[in-house]
Amino acid sequence: MIVVTGATGNIGRPLTQALVEAGQQVTAVSRHPAEAPQGGRHVVADLAEPAGLEQALAGAKSLFLLLSGDLHAAGANPADIVGQAAAAGVRRVVLLSSQGVATRPFGTTRIAMRELEDVVRGSGLDWAILRPGGFASNALWWAESVRSRQVVAAPFGDTGLPIIDPADIAEVAAACLVDDRHLGGVYELTGPEVITPREQAEVLAGALGSPVRFQELTREEAKAGMARSMPAELADDTLDIIGSPSPAELRVSPDVRRVLGRDPRSFADWTARNIAAFR
Repeated sequence: MIVVTGATGNIGRPLTQALVEAGQQVTAVSRHPAEAPQGGRHVVADLAEPAGLEQALAGAKSLFLLLSGDLHAAGANPADIVGQAAAAGVRRVVLLSSQGVATRPFGTTRIAMRELEDVVRGSGLDWAILRPGGFASNALWWAESVRSRQVVAAPFGDTGLPIIDPADIAEVAAACLVDDRHLGGVYELTGPEVITPREQAEVLAGALGSPVRFQELTREEAKAGMARSMPAELADDTLDIIGSPSPAELRVSPDVRRVLGRDPRSFADWTARNIAAFR
């Protein structure tokens, strides 16, 4: 049995599907009720309260660990989840970390994630660590404004990053959960090319077949919007990266190809699959 946390999100949903299609038994975990995966089960649990994971971890051998926003906040202790998993008999953990652990190791949220990586490494379990950069699915923040006003509003319009399709993260995670060759690996996950928010708006316009205007936000305006769905420290860390990426953050990583044997999907690929959200 493989336990997938964050199972209804942009990574957890395709990961669960990939594992089921590969013939694996899956326990999907999320905060809210959801349909159980085919041949598996769904458990409602809040990772901020690790004791609630007892049912989900029963009989599990592997765990995909994705932290919700509040587990990145000061005072959270996600290491408890790793300890509980080990005590329940889990033998393998695949942790969704962040590229910023390596590229910006002294940010508050990066220090906490580095500490969690160290807990996973020292847990005595088999492990793999995934460090993605920016997500293509962050474009869904623009869905309402594109539908209602044909506008993409974002800061740093001409500063790009090699953003990654969450489906690629999910496929790498699935490989790490079932294939021993990837154990002990730390994988930096990016898309195939650097793309700016303004260029993303152009891709959306092309897929919609109608104009989409780009509106530049100030950093303060962007932070106010982001802080509604994530801790302020995480919003600041994110804005530091997207506003002034380092050479390491601009690098296109070979790790998706190393694991999957193919190039990562482009933003245009992601858009083609998700364009209904913007209509």
